[in-house]
Amino acid sequence: MMTSPTFSADLHDDRPSLLLVDDDFTFCEVLAKAMTKRGFDVNCAHTVEHALEYAETCAPEFAIIDLRLSGTTSGLVLVEKLRAMDPGTRIIMLTGYASITTAVEAIKLGAMQYLAKPVDADEIMAAFQRTEGDSSAQISSHALSVGQVEWEYIQRILVENKGNISATAKKLNMHRRTLQRKLNKSPH
Repeated sequence: MMTSPTFSADLHDDRPSLLLVDDDFTFCEVLAKAMTKRGFDVNCAHTVEHALEYAETCAPEFAIIDLRLSGTTSGLVLVEKLRAMDPGTRIIMLTGYASITTAVEAIKLGAMQYLAKPVDADEIMAAFQRTEGDSSAQISSHALSVGQVEWEYIQRILVENKGNISATAKKLNMHRRTLQRKLNKSPH
């Protein structure tokens, strides 16, 4: 198994700590190097459990968390737990499966920004620096597609069932495998 890159705080005591949580090892390695160049002391974790182990010993000042992690645990759980440990942690949620429902939940749980992948280090830096909303943000003139509406509805029911796939499938009157296939597809 591949080990996660860790950049020791011993060398950079004055650097702000950043916890990067994503199950894509390559993405973590590339983003960790980019964020280190931007002045952070970066520690990577690939599971919620490893992220919590790190956070318990050294509460990070900043965190970048992927929404979909291997296994059944959502990155939303980690947002909630990190905020409970240290309300001052500045958290950004990343996802390749953006939905309105998960964006709202991430913000409610304490993430300061929600960014759709692909994303680069400069976009993340800009997100960390933003502390207020933007009332001049552009409003899309396009209605959601049928696929996007279905995706949003599934995401809402999934959140209501606390990420439980079986309970969500039952509520949607759908076979569990069918739901899993839909969740693995892009909403577009």
